[in-house]
Amino acid sequence: MGNRVPGMTAANVNGMTIEYDVHGDDDGEPLLLVMGLGGQLVGWPLEFVDQLVAKGFRVVRFDNRDVGLSSKTDAPVPTVRRMLAAAVSRRFARSPYLLSDMAADAAGLLDHLSIARAHVVGISMGGMIAQTLAIEHPATVASLTSIMSNTGDRKHGRVRPSLLRRMSKLMTRNPDDAVANGVASFRLISGPHFDEQRVREMQQEAFRRSYDAAGTARQMMAVASSPDRTPQLRRLRVPTLVVHGLLDPLVMPSGGVATARAIPGARLVMYPDMAHDLPRPRWGELIDEIVENTRRADPGDAAGDRAPAA
Repeated sequence: MGNRVPGMTAANVNGMTIEYDVHGDDDGEPLLLVMGLGGQLVGWPLEFVDQLVAKGFRVVRFDNRDVGLSSKTDAPVPTVRRMLAAAVSRRFARSPYLLSDMAADAAGLLDHLSIARAHVVGISMGGMIAQTLAIEHPATVASLTSIMSNTGDRKHGRVRPSLLRRMSKLMTRNPDDAVANGVASFRLISGPHFDEQRVREMQQEAFRRSYDAAGTARQMMAVASSPDRTPQLRRLRVPTLVVHGLLDPLVMPSGGVATARAIPGARLVMYPDMAHDLPRPRWGELIDEIVENTRRADPGDAAGDRAPAA
């Protein structure tokens, strides 16, 4: 089920159709927002995007493959039992694609938009994709911000076991339960600033655009099947900001610490009232941190540095 929204645009990259939208002036510094597991581009609140635009950025949001209005892969749907096993051990993980493929989608989207280099901000799984983009497509990344993510090393940033059991009960392919279970899931992983009404509205908007629980399950297996990025992260030479919440039960804070330790020169910011969410009271500080990190990039790395139009 999917409904195209006016103003959205599709790009054909890597054999996939990737849905995206763009905010801000054409001469703004390109900034790519990469969403997390099962999240659609509308998961980045427009108010948050507008604040980035006000700072001079040209902001691109997009649906990762297998969610929203982007292409769905034709592959078997993993069972809840298989996903839980894969979360425990990589040897149980089997996926038709990896984070590397999702990073290639992002690189292809930038190329489609004639953007040679962009500041890249990823959240949760999106942070993993952003890290992979910086590793495998370094010329496209002017600066990197990895939010509530990890390095994939399986020792740091793991999910709290009690949360895994509770969330597994909310995994459903029944559309009638999608919004309610989505709100319940966010309540489990959010901190003290959880806003049920805002989360419900976001879940309803995502449901209207497209509902496909199978895609989220396949994304989860892609994360579980992808290798540890730590050795490659140690070789990065890109301005990096790592953000994590001290209350995060889904990717525990050690994931952010390990990421910052792995990337040379990375700045680590940890918020005591943040869990696996973007608490609205912290938006101003977070955006200031992102802006400061982009200023560490070489002048001209992103602004005005566009690839020739196709």
